[in-house]
Amino acid sequence: MKDFSTVLVAVDFSDSSDNAFQMALAMAIRFSARLLVLHVINEPVDLRGFYVPHISFEKLEEEIEEGAKKMMESFCRRNLTTFENFECLIVPGLPYEQIIQQAEEKSADLIVLGTHGRTGLDHVLFGSTAEKVVRKSPVPVLTVRLEEDSA
Repeated sequence: MKDFSTVLVAVDFSDSSDNAFQMALAMAIRFSARLLVLHVINEPVDLRGFYVPHISFEKLEEEIEEGAKKMMESFCRRNLTTFENFECLIVPGLPYEQIIQQAEEKSADLIVLGTHGRTGLDHVLFGSTAEKVVRKSPVPVLTVRLEEDSA
């Protein structure tokens, strides 16, 4: 098996990305690798030019960024108490593009992503960030599907 020196995991703070994070962390520990924890702030729809009362687009962007920072800090405090070789990244943009770009810029050997396993109309309507990354990334990608409770 190939050794990994840098593992990038993309998180959106969902159960699916938490599951993928646990896999990425286990791999980083196993290979004594650096762990990059990436959150992409999806570019919001630009509402400038439309009349939207009581909303400042710049203020909205600042609030979204501040909220993402707080969520990332909380996530890392909760999940990385004993692991020290990590870096947290928050970047704006299209998730699949930024995941690939950050993996390349940071010389990641592996990208780990959670997948919701959507099919049919859900998949057509929402697309799949994981699928786009798998298809377009020059860096190997490991997708981790969230096991659903069988109740």
